Amino acid sequence: MTGLVGKSMSVSATQKNDNPIRVMVVDDSAVVRGLITRMLEAEADISVVSSVGNGKMAVDSLARNEVEVIVLDIEMPVMDGLTALPKLLEVDRSIRIVMASTLTARNADISLRALQAGAVDYIPKPSSSRELSGGRDFAKELVEKVHIHGAARRKVKGAPSVAYSKPRPVSRTAQPAQPKQVSIRQSALKDRPDIIAIGSSTGGPQALFSVLKGMYGKVKQPVVITQHMPATFTKILAEHINRMTGWDCSEASDGMVIEAGHVYLAPGDFHMTVEAKGVQKVLHLDQNPPENFCRPAVDPMLRSVSAAYGRKVLTVILTGMGSDGLKGGELVVKNGGDLIAQDEATSVVWGMPGAVANAGICSAVLPLEEISSHVVKVAAGGAL
Repeated sequence: MTGLVGKSMSVSATQKNDNPIRVMVVDDSAVVRGLITRMLEAEADISVVSSVGNGKMAVDSLARNEVEVIVLDIEMPVMDGLTALPKLLEVDRSIRIVMASTLTARNADISLRALQAGAVDYIPKPSSSRELSGGRDFAKELVEKVHIHGAARRKVKGAPSVAYSKPRPVSRTAQPAQPKQVSIRQSALKDRPDIIAIGSSTGGPQALFSVLKGMYGKVKQPVVITQHMPATFTKILAEHINRMTGWDCSEASDGMVIEAGHVYLAPGDFHMTVEAKGVQKVLHLDQNPPENFCRPAVDPMLRSVSAAYGRKVLTVILTGMGSDGLKGGELVVKNGGDLIAQDEATSVVWGMPGAVANAGICSAVLPLEEISSHVVKVAAGGAL
């Protein structure tokens, strides 16, 4: 295991920071628990305070220990992860739960259901302990997610818990701090947009369900979405969007013609772009190098949409880590399109929306619950 996540692997318990992020690892495999624990314990600011083998043990342990982030397996004996999830939230509404599962269609479906039920994130887990032990990318992603969600948990620590509401699980992460002041620009969009482009990452599925459900039946334009997700997950996400929002949503395929009133989701491991072919607009998929460490990435989608539709583009950047969408969003605005972003208080992670907001290219920075009505107004040609 030496070198799995860099030199920090040599960090010992005596070298921990005074106030490390407190993590619980829940998995029915003792080997997997041990590997994940070692990955996390390699960080000076992370401490695994509980390691248990099923959901019931996790609920019991949470009642006795102060925990900030839980890495929760799905398939376990006695009590599985999806069953344990609401029980864990009953113990501590502010706990950050990251679902960990192997890349199967069944687990992708369960992970998305878990996100709707209050989990804040998911991480695809290698299918064997051997793959896990050599999984440098997994270790890096795991540590990054624990850092991000641990920091978010501390923003609300000591504040009254936000009541959990199943239709709006993202609201559970609302932060009591005053939002940062950002510069809002006047929209350059003079006409009704011909397309709506949405980019999202961490917390994105929950936000997408909220926004698309509010838009359904009121917006006639096509919608293209890039959500950072692995391949198996995007197919299941498209099915969930169909079922939960009413929209006709497809995981995009190469050469697909864009039609009004339809949602197109970039498939995992492929960038999705748009090309104008006469009066038609056609989707293309490619496996060009990742951008912003992501494939699919939002930036190539926005560059192509701006080239194909010119000024008639409305872009929405939802919750997510990193800054993917910033460069593409700048191009959309430069070419006369419009861009709005989710605000910090309702974002699981204010990385992507924060990047465009702080760049001063947004005509509006809105709470999640106000985004769909704003999009409906703009899509109808209403004044901004």
